[in-house]
Amino acid sequence: MYAPILVLGLYSFNESRYGAVWKGFSLKWYGKLFQDERLFLALADSLKIAFCAVGLSAVLGTLMAIGLAKYRFPGRSVYRGASYLPLIIPDIAIAVATLVFLAAAAIPLSIWTAIAAHMVFCLAYVAVVVSSRLSGMNPHLEEAALDLGATPTQALVKVLLPQLAPAILAGCLLAFVLSMDDLLISSFTAGGATPLPIEIFSRVRTGVKPDINALSVVLILASGLLAAIAEYLRYKSEQAKG
Repeated sequence: MYAPILVLGLYSFNESRYGAVWKGFSLKWYGKLFQDERLFLALADSLKIAFCAVGLSAVLGTLMAIGLAKYRFPGRSVYRGASYLPLIIPDIAIAVATLVFLAAAAIPLSIWTAIAAHMVFCLAYVAVVVSSRLSGMNPHLEEAALDLGATPTQALVKVLLPQLAPAILAGCLLAFVLSMDDLLISSFTAGGATPLPIEIFSRVRTGVKPDINALSVVLILASGLLAAIAEYLRYKSEQAKG
């Protein structure tokens, strides 16, 4: 499973511009990578989409998880199931559905429509991670704060949210990695924007170049680091339950 990644990493240091021929060790492709203005513009679009989508999803996903955990209302189970559907629906279905909706509503495609589309799955990931943390928390802590004179808002901000912070951050990191890596939904909804996955895909259609190998190595390391941090925070959150 990891052999292709190892081969990709190895050939990112290849002196030759042709991947099948090894001509010696070189770092020149990493140098060219960091001088590529188009890639940095694409990275800026991806970061804008990811930060906006994850930031909004952190707020809405946390509130949704708290609402589903603490309140009973008609259709609660249906709402919970519908809110988690983006986790199991294929990306292509979400992309097509979003595009059809935007066309029907006569909303022009732009970076903002991509942000809205990314929120669909980012919100679900944040809500799932926060919900798992809420299920193991002691509900009496918030009640004790209310009994001691705290307002519901103070109990939420000073008691509940600090306990949820590791789960919120873990959910945000996972959603951020998925948003940065997304190709299908971005290609259907980004309009004139060119996120990094679309820029990479447009270049590899004619063959993988060594600078793309170098970029892939950098992205794998960055995504792996964020995923590791998210997993560590999730683990600490699970420990806190006990």
